[in-house]
Amino acid sequence: MKSESKSLSVPVIGAIPRKYRSFVREKAIDRARTRIIVAGNDPRKMSQQDLEVVVREEEDKIKSSIRERGLLAVLALLGLNLFG
Repeated sequence: MKSESKSLSVPVIGAIPRKYRSFVREKAIDRARTRIIVAGNDPRKMSQQDLEVVVREEEDKIKSSIRERGLLAVLALLGLNLFG
């Protein structure tokens, strides 16, 4: 009986297909590069770890933005208005 429940389990919803992960990663790299240049630094002079931290922060911002827009879209479809 346990083996049946395992086979019927739903895969993790948070899993993002590889194509979208690479899109988010490339967008984050572009934003990180811009952020570093605007701050007056040279990305080529930064350590790999520092670059990874900046890119990770930008990835998190992009993912958060996508989640927020998705939530607002669902609420709009349901006819709910949080701001009125």
